[in-house]
Amino acid sequence: MTDIDQIRNFSIIAHIDHGKSTIADRLIQACGGLSDREMKDQVLDNMDIERERGITIKAQTVRLNYQAKDGKDYVLNLMDTPGHVDFGYEVSRSLSACEGSLLVVDASQGVEAQTLANVYQAIEADHEIVPVLNKIDLPAAEPDRVKAQIEEVIGLPADDAIAASAKTGEGINEILEALVTSLPAPKGDRTAPLKALLVDSWYDAYLGVMTLVRVHDGVLKKGMKIRMMASGATHVVERVGTFLPKPTSVDELGPGEIGFINAGVKTVSDAKVGDTITEERRLCDEALPGFAPSVPVVFCGLFPVDTNDFTGLREALEKLSLNDASFSFEAETSAALGFGFRCGFLGLLHMEVIRDRLTREFNLDLISTAPSVVYQMHLTDGKRFDLHNPADMPEVTRISEIEEPWIKATIMTPDEFLGPVLTLCTERRGEQIDLTYAGNRAMAVYRLPLNEVVFDFYDRLKSITKGYASFDYAIDCYRPGELVKVSILVNGDPVDALSMIVHRDQAEGKGRAICIRLKDLVPRQMFKVALQAAIGGKVIARETIAALRKDVTAKCYGGDITRKKKLLEKQKEGKKKMRQFGKVDIPQTAFFEALKMGDN
Repeated sequence: MTDIDQIRNFSIIAHIDHGKSTIADRLIQACGGLSDREMKDQVLDNMDIERERGITIKAQTVRLNYQAKDGKDYVLNLMDTPGHVDFGYEVSRSLSACEGSLLVVDASQGVEAQTLANVYQAIEADHEIVPVLNKIDLPAAEPDRVKAQIEEVIGLPADDAIAASAKTGEGINEILEALVTSLPAPKGDRTAPLKALLVDSWYDAYLGVMTLVRVHDGVLKKGMKIRMMASGATHVVERVGTFLPKPTSVDELGPGEIGFINAGVKTVSDAKVGDTITEERRLCDEALPGFAPSVPVVFCGLFPVDTNDFTGLREALEKLSLNDASFSFEAETSAALGFGFRCGFLGLLHMEVIRDRLTREFNLDLISTAPSVVYQMHLTDGKRFDLHNPADMPEVTRISEIEEPWIKATIMTPDEFLGPVLTLCTERRGEQIDLTYAGNRAMAVYRLPLNEVVFDFYDRLKSITKGYASFDYAIDCYRPGELVKVSILVNGDPVDALSMIVHRDQAEGKGRAICIRLKDLVPRQMFKVALQAAIGGKVIARETIAALRKDVTAKCYGGDITRKKKLLEKQKEGKKKMRQFGKVDIPQTAFFEALKMGDN
């Protein structure tokens, strides 16, 4: 059992690719958590997709033992957090379990948009913050400029910011000492009734549901009967342990400690993230505040290519929702794609990651519909509701007003690229709120419709700034807009999977783009096929797929021309009849390719 005064709980926060995971590697090595043989780069990123993309998706925890210069042995509970805006919920949960933060800033790039977002979250959580200038070994590093930027943009004193290089190991010992001397120890009463926060949960194929907990008061030990205060479920603790970073069993977890428990939890609903765990026989007075629920901002439908995989998809989504508390789903049906699920995500990268994990971890072949945002529909009879799926949009005559979500976006870019960035924001119906400079970097704050951002805004931004711009956003408000539903009709039948809600000014361009794309993707039939984009009953774009023709006159070797005309007329009548009753089967790959085109 560790003395509570010798425990330090901290998160590492930074923008994408500023070196959080590499600093975590060096801290683990310095404290002897792993031998050199066991060590590998980004050791806490344990998913293949994290390693391939070079990003952290799941916040990971590790317990380090450190002997400080004052001769005392300290326990450092490190939480490595993601840097991308789509995984901000992981960051907020990690921060609530800690008392301090290590703010990592790239000494060559300086303060970025997500640096600001994460540091503000840490300030809201009342954290003590230790600034670290990473990548000090690079020739382009400008520590003095970045220190001034931290003070000017964030408002944190940076005189004693630690200069470090996670690559070479420089400054790692200074970071460890700063953690011990600058961060406060946690508070808690060992004799009080058990009160622990359920920080995270995940599904293990062999052990079932595992839960990460932060103990505030009391002691958590094996054999104890615990109660989840929100769900009311009771369980017996089968195993208590910590990550060193390998899972290691311990006798008990006391106040201020972070570790995992295995309590035979079988269902996802019994392990809600943010719940308070207490002892069944001695309940605590009140639950901990927990976390604000995550609000999905992007929705899309996920459908199995093979309808027999529907049950497997549901089980996979249930397991993934346990691993990722910010992901939500509900069943839906589509006339074109059959049975599937409407899924909610925190952003486009979050959507891509979930789709990739379903494909890799559960061997599922999936089709996803075009991403859409949540609209607030106001009907003429006074009712209002949230619309997640464009296919469910009511008749135009019943709608009095449609409100769309707007975001407050912070874009940081070198000033040489400022012109194209402002042009891009204006094209996407953006409204400028603020424009400031920190050295040679401009910080533009814009209000933008989320519908304009979810498709290719981030890619375009990176392209026009050669990768130097950074982007962060938060939902700001809902505002009325001139929005219409564009339906795609194939041979007169609407295809609900391809319908989308867009601004009236862009409806024709987007509808025409999908029709042109579908013309190349839908196989030719024995009859003409019309591809149309329509708003209500008005067709705004059309493409025609020519019919396959059989040479019916091949058997006529001679004779009068009327013989050939008679055969051609007969074929013409047949094609007219076929067009009335013929059904066009759109291959699954065509949906995927057409929707990719819809993104551009």
